[in-house]
Amino acid sequence: MNDQPEQLHAVIYGRVQGVNFRAATQREAERLGLAGWVRNREDGAVEILAEGSRTALERLTAYLRRGPPSARVTRVDTEFGAARREFGRFEIRW
Repeated sequence: MNDQPEQLHAVIYGRVQGVNFRAATQREAERLGLAGWVRNREDGAVEILAEGSRTALERLTAYLRRGPPSARVTRVDTEFGAARREFGRFEIRW
């Protein structure tokens, strides 16, 4: 099993702004031991860049497909790559 950290870039579409999506994602990422960020995009989507183990990133991806209770996720685009190890924690970006 590969235990090298990986990076996940994800864009989440649907009703994902104004429904506590960023804060809930931050809590889930911290629970999973991931570092990176989450932010709203001008097009109404939410974007995430997270680094950690592949298992934790896949668990975060599963969470992103649901989101918090008031969200309505219609699509999640994901891309995995090598971690750059440039983050010390998981933060909300504005």
